[in-house]
Amino acid sequence: MKNDKKNYSRRDFITTSAKGAAVISAAGIINPYSLYAGGKADQMPKRILGKTGMSVSILGFGGGSQFLKNEDGVWEKQLEKALENGVNLFDTASEYTIGNYFKSGEVKKSLGSSEERFGEILPPYRSKIYISTKLEEREPGLAKKSVEGSLKRMKTDYIDILLLHGITDKDEVTYIEKGVYKEMVDLKNQGMIKHIGFSSMDSAERSRDLIENLDFDIAMLAINPTQYRNFANVALPAAREKGMGVIAIKVLRDLVGKDATSKELFEYVWTENSVNSAMVGHVGMKVLNENLKLAIDYGKTNQASIDRREMELRLAFYAGPHALVWARPGYRDGGILV
Repeated sequence: MKNDKKNYSRRDFITTSAKGAAVISAAGIINPYSLYAGGKADQMPKRILGKTGMSVSILGFGGGSQFLKNEDGVWEKQLEKALENGVNLFDTASEYTIGNYFKSGEVKKSLGSSEERFGEILPPYRSKIYISTKLEEREPGLAKKSVEGSLKRMKTDYIDILLLHGITDKDEVTYIEKGVYKEMVDLKNQGMIKHIGFSSMDSAERSRDLIENLDFDIAMLAINPTQYRNFANVALPAAREKGMGVIAIKVLRDLVGKDATSKELFEYVWTENSVNSAMVGHVGMKVLNENLKLAIDYGKTNQASIDRREMELRLAFYAGPHALVWARPGYRDGGILV
């Protein structure tokens, strides 16, 4: 049955293209979603982020722990380099601070908040980029205050995407619907927020429940060849059915050693049906430059040479807390292990 589902997914991938037709050949998979980019050489390819209508770069700039590892003089250059190369989707969270991720002295810094760092570089480009940030709060009555703090730190008067951060099995749909979801919708109606959604790396089932029962615009989901938590088969079809934008996280770059190249890992995500962008953090300019090149080169051909099933079998060993830090008990996305 598992193979049947995977085969269906590939057929569905071919037939649901919004532009052109996908072709599978011995050379690999031609992904029609990249055609949204305009097809010009040496430009960052873009895709439409679901029903939002936003045209976003297939490589997003993540502002989490990897970004915070960059010291002063480096993170500024990273943001500027990403902007120069066509990255227009930037993701952060109020909890992304050096104090939450690292012990004192581990990282030299002057600005210890990801949102503050964004606020130093991104404002001049505001009309040309999309900014995503997250709500940690589940308790009613706290959403507006959190958003106001994010707006102040990032020096902007609106946020393109507000995500409910880190959905787990413990989250109850009815509780979210009556509380924080209602507040997110109100903020959207007020114009402080353009689009709403959630992120999850832990529960595909609860993600599916939120997608099916609430009117979110965007889902940020953990999708990679290990198939940990099975988001691609459980939550992704529901998001596709509702026309939601999908941003992939936990791509696994540099986490599986020689068992998979960065090119393979990115192509696995970019050829996943309905994934619009891969959100990735970068430590150092070398890693950022490599990721930018991979995205731009992929856009030149819209073609991947990977065998998705073979990759899944090759990396299945990594699906669990022994290899994935976010799968370990006590892990909090936006904070250190406790």
